[in-house]
Amino acid sequence: MVQRLADTPRGSGRRLRGAVAHYLGCAIVSGEIEPGARLTGEIANSEALNVSRSAYREAVQVLTAKGLVASKPKDGTRVMPRSNWNLLDPLVLAWAFSGEPDRRFVKDLFELRALVEPGIARLAAERRSKGDLAAMKTALAAMRQHTLASEAGRTADREFHEALLRAASNEVLMSLAASIGSAVNLTTQYKQRARALPRDPIPDHVRVFDAVAAGDGAAAGAAMQVLIELAHHDTSAAMDGAHD
Repeated sequence: MVQRLADTPRGSGRRLRGAVAHYLGCAIVSGEIEPGARLTGEIANSEALNVSRSAYREAVQVLTAKGLVASKPKDGTRVMPRSNWNLLDPLVLAWAFSGEPDRRFVKDLFELRALVEPGIARLAAERRSKGDLAAMKTALAAMRQHTLASEAGRTADREFHEALLRAASNEVLMSLAASIGSAVNLTTQYKQRARALPRDPIPDHVRVFDAVAAGDGAAAGAAMQVLIELAHHDTSAAMDGAHD
C-alpha cells in the first residue's frame, strides 16, 4: 500500500507530516488507494514510510480534516467516498493536479468557475473602489512583466482574481478566494507542463479589467465567461496532449 519515502529522516516535524500527507493524499485522490480501502496500522505504515509514528498520525489527521479518511474503533482508518472529500480545499486540489488529474473533475471545476466567477465580475463592476482597480492593475502589470510561465506571473494571476473577489464586496464569496486562486494557479501550471502555453491569456484578463473599470457589469460577466471557457479549452487540450 505504501512505499518508503526515500531519504526522509525520522522525525515528527511539520515537514515530515506534510510529506506523508502529500504522499497519501496523492495516492487517494489519484485512485491508487481506493475508497473503502483500509490504511494499514500506524506502526506498519510509519515504518514503511520511514517516519515517526507521531508524524504519520498527524498526517492522517490532516487527511481526516479534509474528508479523505475516517477512523473507527476496531475498524481502523478507511478511505472515504469521494463525495465526502473537500474537493475545493487547496491541498486536495494540489494533490489532484500532482499527476494527471481526472478529466471529469477538471470539467466540474471549470463548471463551478463558470457559475461563480462571472457573477463575481458583475458585482465587482458595480462595487469596485479605486483601491480595487489599482490592485487589479498592479497584478496585470506583474503578469505582463513575468508572464504566466513563471511563478511570479502565476502569483500575480492569483492576486488579480483575489482583487476581483474583494471588489465584489461579499464576505461569503471571499471564502472562495483560496479555492479559486488554487484552481487558477494549478490549471495554469498544468497547461504548460509539457509545452508552452498555447496562447497568451493576459488579454482575456485585460478585457475583464476594462469592463470592471468602466462599471459595466454585463460586459464584465461576459468577459469572465469567455476567459473561463478559453482556459477550460486550453486545459482540455493539454490533457489530450498528455494522453497522445
